[in-house]
Amino acid sequence: MVVRARRAGLSVSQSAQLLGFSRTTISRVYIEWCEKGKTSSMRQSCGRKCLVDARGQRRMGRLIQADRRATLTEITTRYNRGMQQSICEATTCTTLRRIGYNSRRPHWVPLISTTNRQKRLQFAQAHRNWTVKDWKNVVWSDESVETFRIWCKQNENMDPSCLVTTVQAGGGGVMVWGMFSWHTLGPLVPIGHRLDATAYLSIVSDHVHPSITTMCPSSDGYFQQDNAPCHIA
Repeated sequence: MVVRARRAGLSVSQSAQLLGFSRTTISRVYIEWCEKGKTSSMRQSCGRKCLVDARGQRRMGRLIQADRRATLTEITTRYNRGMQQSICEATTCTTLRRIGYNSRRPHWVPLISTTNRQKRLQFAQAHRNWTVKDWKNVVWSDESVETFRIWCKQNENMDPSCLVTTVQAGGGGVMVWGMFSWHTLGPLVPIGHRLDATAYLSIVSDHVHPSITTMCPSSDGYFQQDNAPCHIA
């Protein structure tokens, strides 16, 4: 653009004003073109050479695929094994972001057996013709618990290696029971002990029956629970 402007007969000042560069830049670029035939900047070759090349990036990607929960320290240590030039954790972090990985909380999904997978499919098929109006009358309930972080790309949220499985009434932390519908949230009930059939029936009696009328104003709601042992005992 600079060369075209100058060859069109524009002065240095006019070229600078037209292209938005300083007069010094216009003069330097035009002189370099006249003397050396230079038509592009060589600045892309400046700066410190990247310590992790394409091969190294593939190696780091394989390390992530093998262990999604690895910390930066662990990834860096494993990468440096057998390498002639070691890298630091900052370089590891930069490389991971360059190839699309970020640290984020994993999605929690239930640990589902083959039998329960089949039951879920049957449920979906049985209700595939339900409308939004039908689903508005459903009150959902479940128990839940905790958190940590994994490495994954933006489009890998639901990849099996990025998920954390949970089991019914298992794990540490504080367990709570809750319910919700289209219209509103129900009570959130802390569970300070193992949830068995007796305790669950007590929760249903104390919280479901009093709340379902306000959660489903049409008075024709469905209380939905899963097949946890304490729910069907």
